[in-house]
Amino acid sequence: MSEPSETTVLPRKLIIAIDGPAGAGKSTIASRLARKLGYVNLESGAMYRALALKAIEKDISFDDEPALVKLAEQSHIKLEPTVGGNRTLLDAHDVSSRIRERDVTEAASRVSVHPGVRAWMVLHQRAMGAGGGIVMEGRDIGTKVFPDADLKIFLDADPVVREQRRMEQQKIKGEVAANLAEDLRERDRRDRTRATSPLVAAPDAVVIDSTKMSEDEVLERVEELARKALNLK
Repeated sequence: MSEPSETTVLPRKLIIAIDGPAGAGKSTIASRLARKLGYVNLESGAMYRALALKAIEKDISFDDEPALVKLAEQSHIKLEPTVGGNRTLLDAHDVSSRIRERDVTEAASRVSVHPGVRAWMVLHQRAMGAGGGIVMEGRDIGTKVFPDADLKIFLDADPVVREQRRMEQQKIKGEVAANLAEDLRERDRRDRTRATSPLVAAPDAVVIDSTKMSEDEVLERVEELARKALNLK
């Protein structure tokens, strides 16, 4: 009989929520943690980006909530795990690369403020993660989507550091970098002040300030918390 692998010895499958502002490293940590645990990484941001892309393609105003909700109801958004990360499928088309471009990023931030859009997203995100075995990152996962998650983490960092990380990640500088920094500050403002599901740490979330931490150090800390949660269940 072969030895059990790391991903088969876990006693049960958790729902892990990772929230935080743009540029805090949520997506990278969630992806790496999911691979470590043999879980699925559900990217809420990718779902909002996919809807925003469709709004761009259909020339629908980002301020027209009824039209955006109707568009969402007519859309099929699927996250397909692969060795290199999730593929995002919009109506069966792979839009994984397109949704990372700046115009879609900005559009997603504007589309996501609408209560009707968020309600539709939450419904589908809950259905996707109901069985556990997921790591889901976003801005309201621990407070709204999965308030009863087994482990809640709020990943944050100094705004200047988050801006620098995003610039390095996208390999940009000069005027474009200045514009990106301004975009991040505006996204922070919208996320933290929106009426529906504003960006806040859940009362029972573990807050991790990654300002002076490396990516590996953050992953080690988060994995430690996940293993502890597993032992308690």
